Amino acid sequence: MSDDLKTEFHDRLKKINTGMLEVDGRFLPMSHSMIDGDPNLWFITAKDTPMAKAAAQGADANYLVCSDGKGLYADVSGKLTLSDDAEKLDEIWGVIASSWFEGGKADPDLQLVRYAPSKAEVWVTEGGALGFLYQIARSKLTDQKPDLGQHGTVSLG
Repeated sequence: MSDDLKTEFHDRLKKINTGMLEVDGRFLPMSHSMIDGDPNLWFITAKDTPMAKAAAQGADANYLVCSDGKGLYADVSGKLTLSDDAEKLDEIWGVIASSWFEGGKADPDLQLVRYAPSKAEVWVTEGGALGFLYQIARSKLTDQKPDLGQHGTVSLG
């Protein structure tokens, strides 16, 4: 089940672009990028942000993902580090990042951050809110426990 859950986690995470990154007890809304064949999540931030400062220290961080529409809920543990990989920046650069950095990819305030996930506690569901309500109603009519999908911890490192 762990390999299936790991695959499902990655497949669904690719379709989600946002989460809450916990740095030093503070949750920051962030947009992550994924690159095929690369196990890391990538973030673009400004150099003076709490995230960039934590990455400079090689800090551990958690990334929370919650998407009812994609049926994915996850608490991802990993490590932040700074990166100056211009090729990675080229791969993930897009409309969102260009809205924040007037100087484009060469903006002196831009900082690329690599997030190396090590493990994740994952919940994968089907049907969103309607599927949840259906399962609850079904359980009341049949005395069966609701089937709310898969749950488990997967190793990512």
